[in-house]
Amino acid sequence: TSGTERATLMKRLLAFVKTGTFMLLAGGFAAGVIFWGGFNTVLEMTNQEQFCISCHEMRDNVYVEYRNTIHYQNRTGVRATCPDCHVPKEWGPKMIRKIQASNEVLHKVLGSIDTPEKFNAKRLILAQHEWDRMKANDSLECRNCHSAESMDITRQSPRAVEAHQRFLFTGQKTCIDCHKGIAHQLPAIDQKIGARNEGAAAISHGEKPE
Repeated sequence: TSGTERATLMKRLLAFVKTGTFMLLAGGFAAGVIFWGGFNTVLEMTNQEQFCISCHEMRDNVYVEYRNTIHYQNRTGVRATCPDCHVPKEWGPKMIRKIQASNEVLHKVLGSIDTPEKFNAKRLILAQHEWDRMKANDSLECRNCHSAESMDITRQSPRAVEAHQRFLFTGQKTCIDCHKGIAHQLPAIDQKIGARNEGAAAISHGEKPE
């Protein structure tokens, strides 16, 4: 009968619970939950702006530059923080970025950019690495907030409308191709598009590119 079958099933289940196999599985499951919770907590801690500027190399150079831009303070009160622009939100790309960041930790230990002079000497190299990364992922971090489909080009300047219609909407270029230097001082490169940060030279301890 169904009652007998249920009783037999319960006895087998209780017997299994008392076995070492069950204890091993249960322990492994609990350990996995604890590990995942701890791992995710630490991962999210490294995605906070305070973590990004906990070293003076970032706090005293690019962070000060960024505070003078529209991404830091604007009329709408919407702020894009360090991880918003430099860490992908999607799990796979985020983990790849975290692995790449281990090289940055190494150079922190080596003191490669621990003075303003060292930082500015490597500014172009550092910037180019980030531009190449964003070019490769089609400016993924930009598109987390900015969508071509949501743009109201009637409220844009004529130059912006022309550039977006000619290059962005057709897929010929991505955001970072034209919008370098929107949050940090530009290295000495030929970047004709986009406003420069007028306070950058004094803030970054370097010469403003001509």
